[in-house]
Amino acid sequence: MGSDLNIRNKKAYFEYHILEKYQAGIKLLGTEIKSIREGKANVNDAFCTFMNEGLYVRNMHIAEYSHGSFYNHESKRDRLLLLTRKELKKLREKGEEKGLTIIPLSLYISDRGFAKLEIGLAQGKKTFDKRETMKERDSKIEMERALKG
Repeated sequence: MGSDLNIRNKKAYFEYHILEKYQAGIKLLGTEIKSIREGKANVNDAFCTFMNEGLYVRNMHIAEYSHGSFYNHESKRDRLLLLTRKELKKLREKGEEKGLTIIPLSLYISDRGFAKLEIGLAQGKKTFDKRETMKERDSKIEMERALKG
């Protein structure tokens, strides 16, 4: 990952088991990439879905660009994800399996200056799995405290 900008979906690892990860380009408008470079985007409530042979990210919030005129973008519009045909075919097949979903994990700017979305093929966690995750996190924090002290 190129630049310092990395907008993460913090809920994703708590709510889901991530099975596979993919890097996808995003088809953006000029004002959208400018807002992303300013760090004014949010992927927490976003999800991916197939529409018209393409994979789209929906409900991803990119704030309107502060210096944009009346050409400014809609903040929560559907955006096309750019993946290879092979990746799209694989994701479509896996996505149709019971309980699997495609969610955005993080949004970042690549070394070449393009906005990239890391997406994950995920399976929803059950309540006891979430409790287990919380226990692991708490025990890790306790161990770090013990080592420092």
